[in-house]
Amino acid sequence: MTNKLETMDAETLMTTPIEPLRFIVGGLIPQGLHILAGAPKVGKSWLALWICLQAAKGEPVWGYETRKCEVLYLCLEDSFARIQSRLFDLTEEAPPSLHFAVMSDTIGHGLENQIECFIKEHPKTGLIVIDTLQKIRRTVSANVNPYATDYDDINALKQIADKHKLAMVLVHHLRKSADSDPLNMISGTTGIAGGADSSFILQKEKRTETTATLICTGRDIESRELFLGFNKDTFLWELLSPIAAAEQKADEIIFLLSDFMKSAVVFTGTATELAERLKLFGGTEYLPAVLKKKIMKHTDYLQKNRISYSDQRSFDRREFTLRYDGNDGMTEENAPTDLPSLPSQPSGEV
Repeated sequence: MTNKLETMDAETLMTTPIEPLRFIVGGLIPQGLHILAGAPKVGKSWLALWICLQAAKGEPVWGYETRKCEVLYLCLEDSFARIQSRLFDLTEEAPPSLHFAVMSDTIGHGLENQIECFIKEHPKTGLIVIDTLQKIRRTVSANVNPYATDYDDINALKQIADKHKLAMVLVHHLRKSADSDPLNMISGTTGIAGGADSSFILQKEKRTETTATLICTGRDIESRELFLGFNKDTFLWELLSPIAAAEQKADEIIFLLSDFMKSAVVFTGTATELAERLKLFGGTEYLPAVLKKKIMKHTDYLQKNRISYSDQRSFDRREFTLRYDGNDGMTEENAPTDLPSLPSQPSGEV
């Protein structure tokens, strides 16, 4: 018997609170499967190790906030002696939440189980780096479709990342031939970049240069190019210029709403009623449909500012509740009452 498709209509999807993506490095590395590619000896491993250290310590990456978590780094082309040497160069205090392994099984032959066992032992794992992808690839016969193999390999690891809502970064190589599209320079078929959620390409103009461009593109991040310089004294890739793409920021509507909720504490009603409240509060008029869409899009920002959202729907009315939890001891009963109240709207309002 064929399983029935589980669907959700667009109206329900637009009004259903969905947990936002977790970002291990804010705005840059979300949960999911990512590729970090570069030419051999370009400095990928130095960059990967530093990001691991920053995530394990909860310290910023080029100004981006990190989510402090347990980290697993599979350094499959290195020895513990080399890793130790690099740690001495990069930091004075190595966190116990950063774990290393120099050997592992391959995809389809035990690797997935090894990772699952590690996550079970370390449930706060938020970042896994595998250096390099080639070391954990399965061996296939020549008559197998290479695109399908590449995609299946990526998908096997992506399923783990998605299941545990963690970020997994696969360090990989670039082709020797140049291409106008950097994604086409990733070694292998397009199944690798196509199966990944994001790709980060570390590229130098000349091998002898200490500067490089980190090209960032993905499904859940803004495309951008970061201009980096490798500091030979600190062994760090440093950000040399501002980010090309503007950082994602909450809309001005959401900033106004945040200020409003700090006064109102609790709001229950329709988008039309909230738009009227905001007009009285801030003097700016917003379309109810646009306001509701902005709220749903920026629930992560609201949550960070301790504003929760819940949706209620009756036979003739669809309303929602916003609640600010930042006022000590403030409840709906003792919330301020000097805000203007509005009459109920007729059925069918947004």
